[in-house]
Amino acid sequence: MLCAPYATTAHPRSSPTYVESVGGCWPVALPAVDGKQYVYRVYAPENALLADVFWQAWHCHDESAFPHAWDLFDAAVIRRMG
Repeated sequence: MLCAPYATTAHPRSSPTYVESVGGCWPVALPAVDGKQYVYRVYAPENALLADVFWQAWHCHDESAFPHAWDLFDAAVIRRMG
């Protein structure tokens, strides 16, 4: 699985061919302590477990300079595109 912040330019592996080969893109919105939601694109197979998609986005956020995101699975919004 790969992860990239949603508001950035295209991820190097976000070409339609790559996205189709892994199954799709999963936007994941994580609520943070500053009251904002940070959205990440997680590239994962269509049969990926939601918990794995969540943790991939959370770790991507946790490694960034943004304020701490809550590690509450039920508070995240996870969708599948593609």
